[in-house]
Order: sequence, then structure tokens, then C-alpha cells
Amino acid sequence: MRSEAEMMQLILTVAQKISQVKAVAMSGSRVNKNVTKDELQDYDIVYIVDDKKTLLENRQWLNAFGQRLIMQTPEETVLWPSELGECFTFLVLFEDGNRIDLTLCPISYIQQWSAGEPMIKILSDPQRLLANLPEPSDNAYQFLSATQRTFNECCNEFWWVSTYVVKGLARGELLYASDHLYTICQKELLRLLSWKAVLQKDKINVGKNYKYLFNFLPEKQQTFENLLSFSSIDACWQSLFATQTSFHDEAKDFAQIAGFEYINSTAEKIIAYTQQHYELANNRD
Repeated sequence: MRSEAEMMQLILTVAQKISQVKAVAMSGSRVNKNVTKDELQDYDIVYIVDDKKTLLENRQWLNAFGQRLIMQTPEETVLWPSELGECFTFLVLFEDGNRIDLTLCPISYIQQWSAGEPMIKILSDPQRLLANLPEPSDNAYQFLSATQRTFNECCNEFWWVSTYVVKGLARGELLYASDHLYTICQKELLRLLSWKAVLQKDKINVGKNYKYLFNFLPEKQQTFENLLSFSSIDACWQSLFATQTSFHDEAKDFAQIAGFEYINSTAEKIIAYTQQHYELANNRD
């Protein structure tokens, strides 16, 4: 696997050989000093170009980066179109394990691109096209503290969607039930845990999909991971019960610490509702 130094040199060398590239920048986790580095991190690279069309019509220049294992170009897909406006992205995993997310950004689109990238490091900019960019900061990724209103909405969403999980399990619809349980209910539990972490640490970056959350709450990690069992209808029922219990306990504790109001009766009614339908489903079996 090529080293970071080798990859950075290659990225700049390729850019120097392409006349259309006028500046090079890097964004993402490799710019963030607060993120632990490892060999699986992407190289989020931006080539500022004066002629994107030519580089898209003839893509032989990509071969200079090495043998590709797989590549995706979101702007050319129907199922997953990019929302990067005038930019064009090559997502490339190479055979040696390195990955580059390479964006071509027209000079005329620098302001729009940079507005969505709080972490930017300039690698090459002889014409000072990127001179006015602010210093890299991960403040945009900081998880904000809760308010009484957002806490209420989180709790309401959790208990409301719990009934969808119950409905799916009662009908034997494992895919429907497990999807709602993880993507909504357990994500609200992760949101709640993040708010608790904020109370302890003031400012935190939980990362994409909460991947750094348990760096701040290591004692909660195993408990949460034990909830992730959806291999059968019964396993999903047990996960739902355990998730409800965990959320209820965490919400009561958080409300007390934060000085918020928490409506215990709603939780207790939904837990009873879940138990009732679980027993009905088992009796039918």
C-alpha cells in the first residue's frame, strides 16, 4: 500500500501534468487534526479547473493514479445523483487499498463548493484562487446541545416510530420492522446519547453515523451494540424491548441532569402497548 507521503506527492504530480488544473486542495478527515489517522481514510481531493469538459471527455489522465479496483461517478448515476452542482466527482478505490474522492471544481464555482466544506487545506495554489478561504475548523461538525423542544421531538419520534416496529413484528414483517427500529428508533437513541455526551464534554464531534460517539461514552458502547440483533422476528422483538428500556432510562436521566421535562406516561403506555402486541403475536403462533 502506498504511503500517505507517496499519495500526496502523486496527487500533486498528476495535477502539475494537467494544464487544466489551476489549484489543488484537500478536505475531509485528513485535514481534521482531531481525527485519528489510519490507512482507511479517504483522500478527499479537489482539483480547481478551468476546463472540466475536456477532462471528462478524455479520462486517460486518471490512469496515472494506479490500477483501480472500483470507481463510481455520482454525477452520472440515476439512482444516486450528486448534489455538488457544477462539480464532478470520481470516487476511486485502488488495488493497493488507497482511496481518492477526487472532485473537479470549476474556477467559477469555488465559492459554492467551499461554502459546503468547512475543513479545507490548500495543497497548491500558484494563482491564489483559494486565498480567501477561512482556516480549517471542525466547528461545523460539533454536535449541538439539546433544547426542551428538540428533546421533546426526539422522544416523540422514538415512541411514535416504536409503534411502527410493533406493527411490523406483529405482522411478521422483519424487514419493515428492523428498518424502522435501527434507522429511526435507535438513531434517536444515539442522538439522545450524543446530547448526554455534550453535557459532559461541552463540544464534541460524533462523526458521520455517530462513529465517534463512544469515544466520549465508552461505558455505553457494549450496551448499545447488544441492541443490534435483528436476525429473526423474536430477536427483533427482544431488541425493541431492550431499546425502549434503554431510551426510557437515558431520557429520564438526561432530563434530570439538563433540567428538562420528560413525560414518563407516554413511554410507559408505549412499552405496555408493545408488550400487549408481543403477547398477542405469540398466542397466535
